[in-house]
Amino acid sequence: MTETDDTQWHRLLGLDELDEGRVTTVTIGTQSFAVSHYNGEYGCVDNACPHQGGPLGEGTIEHGWLRCPWHGYDYSPLTGEPPEGFDDAPACFPVEVRGDGVFVALKPTAPAARTVSDVVVETLTNWGLTHVFGMVGHSNLGFADAMRKAEQRGDLTYIGIRHEGAAAFAATAFGKLTGQVAGCFGIAGPGSTNLLTGLYDAKEDRAPVLALSGQVPSAVKGRGAFQDTDLEAAFAGVARFSASMQAGSNHAELATLAMKTALVERGVAHLIFPDEVQHMEVPADTKASTPVGRVGSRLISPPSAELQRAVDLLAGSARPLIVVGDGARDDMKAITELASRLGTPIATTFKAKGLVADDHPLGCGVMGRSGTPVASWMMNESDLVLVFGASFSNHTGIADYKPLIQVDRDPMALGRFHPVTVPLQGDVGVTAGAILSALPAEVACADLTDEIALRWELWREEKAKRRLDESDAGLSAAAAMQSLTEAIDSDAVIAVDVGNNTYSFGRYFEVSGSQRVLMSGYLGSIGFSFPAAMGAWAAAGTERQIVSVSGDGGFGQYAMELTTAVKYGMNITHVLLNNGELGKISKEQRAAHWDVWQTSLHNPSFSAFAELCGAKGLRVTTREGLDAALAEALAHDGPALVEVMTDALLV
Repeated sequence: MTETDDTQWHRLLGLDELDEGRVTTVTIGTQSFAVSHYNGEYGCVDNACPHQGGPLGEGTIEHGWLRCPWHGYDYSPLTGEPPEGFDDAPACFPVEVRGDGVFVALKPTAPAARTVSDVVVETLTNWGLTHVFGMVGHSNLGFADAMRKAEQRGDLTYIGIRHEGAAAFAATAFGKLTGQVAGCFGIAGPGSTNLLTGLYDAKEDRAPVLALSGQVPSAVKGRGAFQDTDLEAAFAGVARFSASMQAGSNHAELATLAMKTALVERGVAHLIFPDEVQHMEVPADTKASTPVGRVGSRLISPPSAELQRAVDLLAGSARPLIVVGDGARDDMKAITELASRLGTPIATTFKAKGLVADDHPLGCGVMGRSGTPVASWMMNESDLVLVFGASFSNHTGIADYKPLIQVDRDPMALGRFHPVTVPLQGDVGVTAGAILSALPAEVACADLTDEIALRWELWREEKAKRRLDESDAGLSAAAAMQSLTEAIDSDAVIAVDVGNNTYSFGRYFEVSGSQRVLMSGYLGSIGFSFPAAMGAWAAAGTERQIVSVSGDGGFGQYAMELTTAVKYGMNITHVLLNNGELGKISKEQRAAHWDVWQTSLHNPSFSAFAELCGAKGLRVTTREGLDAALAEALAHDGPALVEVMTDALLV
């Protein structure tokens, strides 16, 4: 066989690279071969054992036979022929020994066939999927290759993580920040079940996200095969849409339904890919789907009678208070115009922190357990509460005994926990504008601007005193948050974790009104902040400063993702408040008159750990050093960690 026979010769190895009686693996392009040196000759066969795909190149030559390392099947090391009585054999390729090495003759690689995975990935990117976070493994390789090709085309960015839980949190944070879908990707069994915590966060906080799961081959599913897990059942409680791709499925349509559900329902969609379906060939002209003609406008107005009831109540109120939740995120211009017309204070839920600047004349900060006394005062003194896009969670601090007007686009959110005076179903921005237009020229509302300013003056005086608190254990949370307030950009994205650090952030950090705060709101999952910052970086890292804040307990959950940030050059500054314990749990034990038990933590030097990972690490023990450390970390081009030693009692 020569090159004119439609083959090409490729060098396998040098003459001194493989000892007599040995076998090794050689890869040429995407093909893998088992190359043997036996009886002075060389043989080259396909690396996959025809029995179950065992890697023949990792086998041994015993008694003249090449033995598969998985199940002991034997083949000739030179020709691939099996012993007498067997007929399975790996493909064998012509070998030629030359002066400069051992060569093999191969036919040119045929163009890759179009596969189910290609159609699905193209559909997903047509719908706006730009980023996937995940881990490539043995049961998702066909789909991974389709994503690889999409990344080569510039249609997709793939970020490989260290733990699938971080992938789900990153994708969820991407959805919270942008309103668009990001994907998280895992193998069958544990790779996919590891996604569930982050996906439950997306479900609870109404964030669009797409989970992509590899699955064992259909022929062994349900029969107890390795990593055979009922993923349909596992995801039933979290996914609004879940489908398994089968050989006869309309693959593009299922991908369309997944993306549409995630976007329209603002929740989790899940697609499962049995191993053999992923690389199943489809006709070359099989088309991907697009979103054209599949989604309509959701800018609905409330019924006129209910709207008029709300307007009458508002116009007759002397001290109304507006409360905005995360559902009002895209509609603050209309809400602020309404508040300005009335001189009415605006408070936010904790999830909505950042929607109104704390220095806005009508801004009152956060309501509830993580909130400010300014917002609490205004709630207590109000005679009517107008709520936009909030769910009345038990942590919000919205008084259920007040006359309440609730505006939400989701009918199930209206009166979710208790009756409200006027439930208004409609788009938040549209409804706020309609209320403003319908207000009479004369209203009873008092302009409370001066009162708001006075309450802020009193609270800032108290915060200044708390910033001076310090002990041998470390700084106060008030001092840390003041430095952070002054250091970060006015349009930064800030991911916060769960614990004392979270309460301190809500209480002490003053927002600009243009910053975006990301958190695990209703699920309250510790460990959220750093993976969320990775998702935020993927969405906006070249345009906005990305900062994450956690305690030592939270960072420890996904600490190795710092190496992911280093690998991809993520410009993230992580501020770690280290108090050596699960401080929030200690506080709760004391409050309930329990002994403090099992909340202490054995920590490394996190700043040194950051350096070992390839990031910048800084450690702060005094107020004097905090500002300089933050400035240095924020100026660093790449991931940086500022470890702030704090006292768990100074929150």
